[in-house]
Amino acid sequence: MRNLLLTTLLIPSLGFCDDWPQWRGPNRDGISKETGLIRSVPQGGPPLTWKATGVGTGYSSVSVAGGKVFTMGDVGDSSVVLALEEKSGKILWTTPVGAPAGHNNYPGTRATPTVDGDALYALNQHGDLVCVEIASGKERWRKNLQRDFGGRMMSGWRYSESPLVDGDKVLATPGGSQGAVVALNKKTGATLWQSKELTDAAGYSSIVAATIGGVAQFVQLTGNSVAGLAPATGKVLWRADRAGKTAVIPTPIVRDDLVFVTSGYGVGCNLFKVTKDSAGFKAEQTYANTSMVNHHGGVVHLGGYVYGSSDSGRQGGFTCVDFNTGVSKWSEPSVTKGAVTSADGMLIHRAERSGAVTLFEASPVAFKLLGRFEQPDRSRAAAWPHPVVANGRLYLRDMDVLLCYDVKKK
Repeated sequence: MRNLLLTTLLIPSLGFCDDWPQWRGPNRDGISKETGLIRSVPQGGPPLTWKATGVGTGYSSVSVAGGKVFTMGDVGDSSVVLALEEKSGKILWTTPVGAPAGHNNYPGTRATPTVDGDALYALNQHGDLVCVEIASGKERWRKNLQRDFGGRMMSGWRYSESPLVDGDKVLATPGGSQGAVVALNKKTGATLWQSKELTDAAGYSSIVAATIGGVAQFVQLTGNSVAGLAPATGKVLWRADRAGKTAVIPTPIVRDDLVFVTSGYGVGCNLFKVTKDSAGFKAEQTYANTSMVNHHGGVVHLGGYVYGSSDSGRQGGFTCVDFNTGVSKWSEPSVTKGAVTSADGMLIHRAERSGAVTLFEASPVAFKLLGRFEQPDRSRAAAWPHPVVANGRLYLRDMDVLLCYDVKKK
């Protein structure tokens, strides 16, 4: 069996490589554009290209662009953003962002930096938002979501959102009565608008850019609602009540005029149909059920189906749900709660407790295992950082350790 797996890995293949410049990849949907990746796992896992230490305490994932890897962590007496060399894992620079620590037994940073041109945008757990130069790490400007924008969160686990850059704007969600979402000039940090009509407390979800009914907009999920905002003004184009509990984390999925959201603590998932007529936009709920109760780890949409971990009863474990109907197609209890990324027609899952990585086919028909491996140097912390696939490599963050694997088919 081992020889067969190694033979599979050695088959020559032409594939496509791509950067991963922000949270959940190029389109913020958890889907890599990579092709020509391994489809089986040799004993002991794929080749480890490099291992980096010194990235600090935290749950931030990584972004990859222009030959560099970026992440965040608590190092010494600061939360920091740092850059590593993509080919070697060597730390190139480290820039302080703000205070360290977190909430109770969950210390460290939570968000993933965003790459845009020659700039990097990073948000730490205390709401410090900075723009730094990619070449050197030199700070260009900074804001604080609480101090500068009256930020308020739905609960106390600290800011976890990854900033969105769109056009000339960088967006974040301070939450609160002054406006839940803020748009800043990405060059200067000057305030362009704050969403006065949307004043929900901030959850832990990250904003996505979408086009619905031919109109560009920003879609965000909070503990009270899901809403679409006008890019130029922050005006609420549509809003649907949707109550979450305790912590609302997963990023929304938008496909055409349909918006899918999910969260944990028994709440489940909802699909909203957003339409536009002469009177404006309206959002109508298509379904609400517990076929997908994704606490965190995210979900991906592929070919009309949503894949992700679910906490609920019979659908516990990894689950496939029909996007349009909300009907569960299958559940696999052996793939426990964790984070998911898609690449080359596969799903790459990282278990929250063990940190084990499982590869399986993205198919609505049934679960089909392709391979599984355990990471070395496993800490005792939850393996919350999402796996990232970029330029033929798989990245796994585990507190102070960052592992880089070669997953390109040979």
